[in-house]
Amino acid sequence: MTGQTFTTSEEPPPGTSNPPSATPLLLPNLPNDVALQCIARVPRYQHPYLSLVSKSWRSTIRSPLLFTTRSLLNCAQHFLFLNVRTNSSFNWYLLDQNPNPPNPKNARTLSLLPSIPFQPIGATFAVSGPKIYVIGGSINDIPSNNVWVFDCRFNRWEVGPKMRVGREFAAAGEVNGKIYVMGGCLVDNWARSMNWAELFDPMTGLWAAVPSPIEIRDKWMHASAVIYDKIYAMADRGGVVYDAVAAEWSGVPTGLDMGWRGRAAVVGGVLYCYDYLGKIRGYDMEEDEWKELKGVEKGLPTFLCGATMANLGGRLCVVWERKGTSKVVEIMCAEIEVRKDRCGGLSGSIVWSDVILVVPDRSSIVQCLPVGL
Repeated sequence: MTGQTFTTSEEPPPGTSNPPSATPLLLPNLPNDVALQCIARVPRYQHPYLSLVSKSWRSTIRSPLLFTTRSLLNCAQHFLFLNVRTNSSFNWYLLDQNPNPPNPKNARTLSLLPSIPFQPIGATFAVSGPKIYVIGGSINDIPSNNVWVFDCRFNRWEVGPKMRVGREFAAAGEVNGKIYVMGGCLVDNWARSMNWAELFDPMTGLWAAVPSPIEIRDKWMHASAVIYDKIYAMADRGGVVYDAVAAEWSGVPTGLDMGWRGRAAVVGGVLYCYDYLGKIRGYDMEEDEWKELKGVEKGLPTFLCGATMANLGGRLCVVWERKGTSKVVEIMCAEIEVRKDRCGGLSGSIVWSDVILVVPDRSSIVQCLPVGL
């Protein structure tokens, strides 16, 4: 690592003192770029304690460079961010985990996060690095081009750059640090037609049009996923695939289209969702085939509706609604280790499953998003 934020202190010449601008050493006898790598390996749940060591440590813990270093060292922990709608309100939560809890029952906790001042209906969600993007949605039945950005490192919202056109119920995906958005708008004029697909580059903060063939420009997108740098967007009729590396469009394989229902997650190159019988199935891209996920039948209900999925650090995370009493709904969560067996079948084992939130009746899960921090 290069010390672009921290510099190594050197011994001053005899008879002189350290210049006022010199940065103190984080760890004795170690350059600060090396010390930063040591600190980055400490689990995130210990960071509040590290910030009490000194002002320089507190500054380090809050520095974006720390999170970049954790990612480069493969030390990032994966957290689940949950968006739940209750009546007209949208609440955000963080599912945290402590690998060494004093009480095993408290291994996972759900914390309420700040909410967007106003979250549109039918917004699209994407994650890039440590940030969650809430894209478009309708305001008073009019598609919006607004973008809200939640910085998960510091639990704060900010207004992002607006898209070129307003969208609702669009598809989105992140590839190589850039966010691609497509659909969710009528192509009834030149601007919306030329910008049916857009990409956002967080490095420049700019949106740019992605050229697309006229015949693929469906309005509504009901699901999307990224598999091997390709964005799969499911429309009311079929869907489209965009290869973000080759900049090429194609159609969704018929087999995938026939079996994809609702929210899906990709783990190990396999796309998982629930079928019309309420069972979890995985689509193997290499074999162009749907396969039932074996081994989880007794631990999970049939997901006929109200379930969503995410790849949480290589595990399949399933979040769903369960009817509680007449006045509440229980939000359930399960983590599943998924794998291919020798015969190419899919099997899984439930790592844990429990109630994570109780909300008023008629509440619903909007989205769950995994973020590495």
